[in-house]
Parts: sequence; C-alpha cells; structure tokens
Amino acid sequence: MTLTWLGHSCFLVESQGFRLILDPYEPGSVPGYQPISAQADQVLCSHEHRDHHGVDQVTLRQGGVSPFTVETISTWHDDQQGALRGPNTIHILDDGQCRIAHLGDLGCQLTATQKDQLKGLDALLIPVGGYYTIDASQAKALADELKPRVVIPMHYRGEGFGYDVIGPLEAFTALCGNVVSYPGSQLELTVQTPEQVAVLKPLNR
Repeated sequence: MTLTWLGHSCFLVESQGFRLILDPYEPGSVPGYQPISAQADQVLCSHEHRDHHGVDQVTLRQGGVSPFTVETISTWHDDQQGALRGPNTIHILDDGQCRIAHLGDLGCQLTATQKDQLKGLDALLIPVGGYYTIDASQAKALADELKPRVVIPMHYRGEGFGYDVIGPLEAFTALCGNVVSYPGSQLELTVQTPEQVAVLKPLNR
C-alpha cells in the first residue's frame, strides 16, 4: 500500500493499481497549498467543509476493482457533539495486507467501543493542529492508546502553509519518539514497515 500526502488532510492511497483519495480540499480553501489535480477510482470525505470536500478536484477513472474494505466510525468535529462544526467520519481501509485509518477532522474524545475498532492499525492518519481538531497532546495520547505501527500527522501548520490558528508540526513531534522525516510525500507501507512517526512533505506545495 502506498500513501501519498497531497497536503492538509488529503491523502492518495494506492493498492493493486486502485487509487483512492481521502479528504481533497477545494482550491483556495487552505493557505499555501496548490490546487489538487489528480485521478482516482474513489473519493472519500470525512465531512463537507471546503478544506475536506473538494470532490470536483478529482477526476474519477472507470472500471477499477477496489481491493479495499471500508469501515466508517461516526464522530464529531468538535467537543460539543457537533454543535460547533457538525459531524465527522473516520474511514478505516483494509487491502488485505495493511489496515489504516484516516481520522478526518476529529474534534472529540472517542468512546471505548470506537477505540476498539481502531486497534491493530498499520497506520494512523491523525490531525494534530488543534483549534478545529484534537491538538498535539490529545493526538499523542490517542496514538499511545491505539498503538498503530505507523503514525502520520496531518492538518497542521508548516512554513508557508496551513491555517494560522492551528498548531505547528513540532508541537506534536516534540512529544514523540522515533520520528522519521521523509524527503518526499510518499510512504510505502508494508507488513515490515517498522514502528515510527512518519513525517511526510506535502506534495502540493
């Protein structure tokens, strides 16, 4: 399974020739990012805000057979049961070799049952910037509890990109050990990939 971080919370996930995009953003919705121009066989969005629901930016191909089983968990975009920002959907993808979860704009605490659904992950794509989502310390505590093999932070502020009100990557990585910074935007995830916090560079900068 190949994971490519396009930027913000948008990932391209590829397996067996099938391309799936998670949470594409609309042009101009997130400071510092170039528009998305991609082809895929499927698009999944955690919620309908502009920075996560740019489905029109993805050209859908025809005829691909998905290797993925997809599970969803209904959560909230805030800590007030959606009163501030509405619902949020977690997507869990399994291609028969690796199992990953994309938390979208998770802004609430998970229940014990929801956490059980997220155990045994090969990779966890988790927001760490705070303000709109869980923050760095909450993300670290959740990752420690779920114990995925690989943690990939997303939805944070970097040099020249991201919302001013959300926190920087360093607020999260300062709490973590075994941080691996990749030179590019892509991670090849296999059953042999060692435990790590994987920091990718956004492709669309």
